[in-house]
Amino acid sequence: MTTPVSHDKAGDRARGEDTARGLVGADAHEIGPRLTSEQVWAGLAKASFAVVSYVTPTGEPRSSGVVYQTVGRRLYVAVAADGWKARHIAVSGRVAVTVPVRRGGILSLVFPIPPATISFHGAATVHRADSAEVGPVLTQLSSLLPAERRSSSVLIDVLPEGEFVTYGLGVSLRNMRIPAAARGRASVS
Repeated sequence: MTTPVSHDKAGDRARGEDTARGLVGADAHEIGPRLTSEQVWAGLAKASFAVVSYVTPTGEPRSSGVVYQTVGRRLYVAVAADGWKARHIAVSGRVAVTVPVRRGGILSLVFPIPPATISFHGAATVHRADSAEVGPVLTQLSSLLPAERRSSSVLIDVLPEGEFVTYGLGVSLRNMRIPAAARGRASVS
């Protein structure tokens, strides 16, 4: 179901004005949680599934579900060396990533509680599994890329840039229903 929005209200939001709450300007963006970079990285470290989006060499958008692992302030994804993700990401070197973060514990088995999300864009480099660049972290990635898969796989090294954009992270389940309260941002560094 879609909700009609008048052009005037949409314009207000684009200018950072939330007239329904009486907030205008920069204050309209300060409602959500004040997250630190460390809190967001902790959320990324707990999760292991992400949706990686990229553009093909012909300009077509693509998204793929992947399993990842964090090491330091980077995400690593193991994919088939001859697959679309490896080929297309190697050409552009750019990705957008969204990580769903499970919320609600046992309540999520009874009620339809959506996950929180962490989204960001970043630089992506495709490395052969035996390359010198990934050698120092390869032992930390053994569950992601077991030794028997190294000859047929590559690692995509994702370095987040700018800011994390979050939804539902650092807020109560009740406040997840209020977009202005559930949206957050944090620097990636």
